[in-house]
Amino acid sequence: MIRATSAYFNQEKLLISLQALLWLQKRHYGEVLNPALLWGRKPALFWLVAGFFGVLDRKSSPITPVIRSLVCVRVSQLNDCTFCVDVNGMKLAERCDSVDKIKALAQWRHSDQFSEQERIVLTYVEAMTITGQKVTEKMLNDLKLSFDEDTIVELTALVAFQNLSAKFNTALDVPAQGFCSLPIQMDDSNTPSTSTQTKRDSNS
Repeated sequence: MIRATSAYFNQEKLLISLQALLWLQKRHYGEVLNPALLWGRKPALFWLVAGFFGVLDRKSSPITPVIRSLVCVRVSQLNDCTFCVDVNGMKLAERCDSVDKIKALAQWRHSDQFSEQERIVLTYVEAMTITGQKVTEKMLNDLKLSFDEDTIVELTALVAFQNLSAKFNTALDVPAQGFCSLPIQMDDSNTPSTSTQTKRDSNS
């Protein structure tokens, strides 16, 4: 199994062009993120992934910081990605002033902590992420109540990116690093995750 460890990946051998990315990670998180130890083996991919997320999570994004983080954590939960829940949960905690909302995310359908706009977004997130579900015309029309078409494209890209990241990290068993101190539940047991659904499909 490929492991995201410094023993497996020698940071000293990184191309100079990647040192800036690692420095930024250390500055923000206090250490290099585990996935970087894997993506860094392919520098071109590392830059593409970092740039992709950088654009999606920029300060001038038309999507609010809280909604962006809710999207990332929810996709992480649905993919059973412990690293993703950890690192995205930390950012959600920084952006959201409601601890109760953060703790209730896995059961958002049964919670009164979420606005109508957030519920519409989370419904879209789950339709895009859970195997066997599909985005409907009603979901898109609901999104149009709050977002213009360009913003919906950007929201869709964010969901797609976080699915890519979570599946990459889950497949290579990237461990959490203890960034988030809040007890964020991995997933609601009543909602099939993408991995759970895949297991069911393979057994059918």
